[in-house]
Amino acid sequence: MKKLIVSLFVLGGLAGFAHAAGDADAGKDLTAMCAGCHGASGNSAVASFPKLAGQGEVYLTKQLHDIKNGQRIVVEMTGLLTGSDDQQMADMAAYYASQTIQVGEAKEDLVALGESLYKAGNAATGVPACAGCHSPTGQGNSVAGFPALGGQHATYIETQLKKFQVGYRADAPSATARMNDGDARMMRAIAFNMKDFEMAAVASYIQGLH
Repeated sequence: MKKLIVSLFVLGGLAGFAHAAGDADAGKDLTAMCAGCHGASGNSAVASFPKLAGQGEVYLTKQLHDIKNGQRIVVEMTGLLTGSDDQQMADMAAYYASQTIQVGEAKEDLVALGESLYKAGNAATGVPACAGCHSPTGQGNSVAGFPALGGQHATYIETQLKKFQVGYRADAPSATARMNDGDARMMRAIAFNMKDFEMAAVASYIQGLH
């Protein structure tokens, strides 16, 4: 249990990350450039683009910093944050955190397995329960910076798990495509032990979780 608790605090790679307080009102105008992919309220219509609405402010701010600095490669966002300073990124994160996510539906035939994996993991293969870090209802842990998952597109979740599994969170491995899940590599270790059908099931379950 002690090892698990320690792992929770290194999962997001937040050690040493300074988070500025964001202004949601100021962030609304700044996110206009993001609406094409993520929707005006952070509820993307395209399953390959993540929903940002309701996501934790600390987590979002870290992702924006990582994307700007090359820690996380998102091709569609190349250059978009170049002119954004720390306060502006904090404001954007605050705006999305203030929005409400639109929850989808899980595939009925995948609910049983997806729920089991999310709530209990797979002890036989060393896969811990997702709920341990992301909460039983998928709300995440905003203070610790663990992302909210509930309602997220299944396609996006499954894609990210597969990227963690192969060791890079980018469209292709490169010298700059570093992971951003911390030195403990928790998500990489977890995804490495998951089968494709398990990823599909838990991603589907998450899509309808709230």
